[in-house]
Amino acid sequence: MRRVMRLVMCALSVSAFAPRALADDLDVLRGALPVAPATFTRWSGFYVGGQASYGNANADFSNATQPLLAYSLRELTLEAQQAPSQWPVLGSAGNRAAGYGGFVGYNTQWQDLVLGVEGNYTHASFAATASPTPIARIVSAGGSSYSVTVSGTGALDVTDYGSLRARAGWVLGNFLPYGFAGFVMGSGDYSVTTHVYGQQNSASPAYFPCDPELQTCVDYDYSNSAGQNGVLLYGFSAGGGIDWAVTPNVFVRGELEFVQFAPINNIPVYIVNARVGLGLKF
Repeated sequence: MRRVMRLVMCALSVSAFAPRALADDLDVLRGALPVAPATFTRWSGFYVGGQASYGNANADFSNATQPLLAYSLRELTLEAQQAPSQWPVLGSAGNRAAGYGGFVGYNTQWQDLVLGVEGNYTHASFAATASPTPIARIVSAGGSSYSVTVSGTGALDVTDYGSLRARAGWVLGNFLPYGFAGFVMGSGDYSVTTHVYGQQNSASPAYFPCDPELQTCVDYDYSNSAGQNGVLLYGFSAGGGIDWAVTPNVFVRGELEFVQFAPINNIPVYIVNARVGLGLKF
């Protein structure tokens, strides 16, 4: 009898403690333990910084001489039928240069998504000079033969430009990789010169050089030029980069930017820039 009573008391003791222990195990399985909220590096607010850059500019001068040559030859049948103004006497030219500048912007942040706007400025001297390639031909127009030699020069120097960008980035720890696109305005200098000369010979058969003393032979020689300092440039920019938060208020930056300007005097120009920068968040 005593043995039975001891068994009953043990069973009651186990049953008193088992539900609590089982409940604790089930609480763990249900995830009842407190979980710390996710944290993200703060990128929201205003920021400002400075930067250094190194880039390459490329200008296409192949159509730069066209309006000047067309004006010089406007009264000749030669231009109407053979269009020497279209001959590509100049090609493309490039230049690499270092620069410096600064940036200021504002970010808004939704956890790990960052959207913002930024103003960015670069000062450099991307001076591109086209190599002249004179073209000499003998052609026929209006019943006469012409000896034609066309040459020219071209130069373009982009000195300053700034952009207003829209940015979007994604927080990865202390890093903020981002992309951007925006509107660009800049300032530069350009100059273009042309020289076209030759002889018109109405004799048959025609020969060159011919004697200007003869009624069948006429010399012609035209020079022209165009240029402007401080001309306004505009276009668009696009690119990407990464910001690294070294401290809660200081970050370093690396980025790559592509800039395309609208043609100025028939000269399209683009710039590819690599930058490093140091910024301060507020």
